[in-house]
Amino acid sequence: MLTRYKSLWTLVADGKPFVTHSSLLQPVIYKDMPCMLKVAMADEERRGNLLMSRWQGNAVARILKFDKQAILMERAAGARSLAEMAVNGRDNEASNIICSVVHQLHTAKSPYPAELIALDIWFKDLEPAAGKYGGVLTGCSRVANTLLNAGGNTIALHGDIHHGNILDFGDKGWLAIDPKGLIGERTFDYANIFCNPDAATATTPGRLETQVLEISKAARLEAEQLLRWVVAWAGLSAAWGLNDGENADVALHIAEIASAELSKFG
Repeated sequence: MLTRYKSLWTLVADGKPFVTHSSLLQPVIYKDMPCMLKVAMADEERRGNLLMSRWQGNAVARILKFDKQAILMERAAGARSLAEMAVNGRDNEASNIICSVVHQLHTAKSPYPAELIALDIWFKDLEPAAGKYGGVLTGCSRVANTLLNAGGNTIALHGDIHHGNILDFGDKGWLAIDPKGLIGERTFDYANIFCNPDAATATTPGRLETQVLEISKAARLEAEQLLRWVVAWAGLSAAWGLNDGENADVALHIAEIASAELSKFG
């Protein structure tokens, strides 16, 4: 697939190809410009590519070529890293940058692509997992169901906001990559920040409480509503990990901390 697109779009390899669980990627050169070729191997990546193409000029990496299967996007040239900021005493600064980018993404106007997945479908694995594994997931599922049944305004969502999906593009600033292509209530897009950038940072005592205050202020969110989405998201993340036989300790820990904080609101 990579060979086909390199030929079709007249691209020159600029590094070795690599594979993620859902995409094939390779650094390439297009008209003297460093780019990344990404070929989707899963529906969520195809939706994300579509949303990237619709979000052009709106805080996402520039797309040079696009079709239903693949995108060619400008490669990040900056040296700064939000993850490095967060683990080196600049966690609040990193979170504020993320919130600024997410705000810009959320200003995109409808109509949104019909292919976007609603959050109630995205969360379909949580309730069965809560029944199977119990524990904190039971409360997570209950909170998620309340949120998903609440209705309200819905917008196009990135769906996978974290420190590694907002990159330094030099003079163009911080831009997002790799959306999942979801639609729902905007607060959801901030929840995954709390599980990142790494296990040690995410589970540092007092970190979640500090970031709830920082992010709710920066994103103009109600702290209680933000905590609800953190509980729901951490539960879903843990459910996926447990179902796949992977280590879900970080997500479970965040779910427990966030649930405890949420209980303080009565």
